[in-house]
Amino acid sequence: MEVTKLFSYRKATVLRDVVETPDTKTFTLAVEGIYSAEPGQFNMVYMWGLGEVPISVSGLPRKLGDFTVIDHTIRVVGAVTRGIVKSVSIGSVLGVRGPYGRGWPLRESENLDIVVVAGGIGLAPLRPAIQFVLENRDKYGELVVLYGARTPSLLLYKDELKGYGREDRLRLLVSVDMAEGFIPDVPINYQGFVTDLIQHININPKNAAAFVCGPEVMIKTACRKLVERGFSKERIYVSLERRMRCGIGICGTCQLGHYFMCRDGPVFSIQEVEDYLAVEGL
Repeated sequence: MEVTKLFSYRKATVLRDVVETPDTKTFTLAVEGIYSAEPGQFNMVYMWGLGEVPISVSGLPRKLGDFTVIDHTIRVVGAVTRGIVKSVSIGSVLGVRGPYGRGWPLRESENLDIVVVAGGIGLAPLRPAIQFVLENRDKYGELVVLYGARTPSLLLYKDELKGYGREDRLRLLVSVDMAEGFIPDVPINYQGFVTDLIQHININPKNAAAFVCGPEVMIKTACRKLVERGFSKERIYVSLERRMRCGIGICGTCQLGHYFMCRDGPVFSIQEVEDYLAVEGL
């Protein structure tokens, strides 16, 4: 493919914006024509006059007439994300290019129990994987979702969590570090770290895969506890975050060892990256 096409943007019109937390919004965007993305992949999202940032696709793409609708959950972490979250509204136009990267291995995980472990904003890249399993429920075993945030007000997708809590097709366990505030109908099961919930799941680890995303310290702890529970390192998958600029493995800013996050990831089995994660600051 020509380099110019690799870096070309598609116009994306904002159809909906939902305030998730004081610094996080979910934007529903309409892109003309056909657009497909695997759960776990990301787009480069561009705001004219400010620049672009890598953002995980946070919902399964769906058709709306001649358009494809996609979701991006964006938290303020820098100038571009601040501009998007604070200034963009319904009717605004952003640029998107992608999707890029390797997503969650859902087809390879068919017939297995699926354990999702998410911390904070880490639920966003996992949300389309949960949706995919629910849409293809007969192809998977048990679905267990473990989700944690610092406080109830910082939980994402609160309305969906309420629905998950009533679902008989999955088991949801929610934890908060500090029980400040109360969200009606959101099932909060535990005060503490989300990784503490791993000991409470009733899953045969020999017939299961785990998908993990969140702060890196949480990812490391979750993977260690999953291995202690008997999960295979080949079936523990993590989504990692590094600074990404090009999205196609050219610039090298997202390199981790011999991997490029944007091209080879962001999803890896822990077996692939455990040696690199053991090195502080890498």
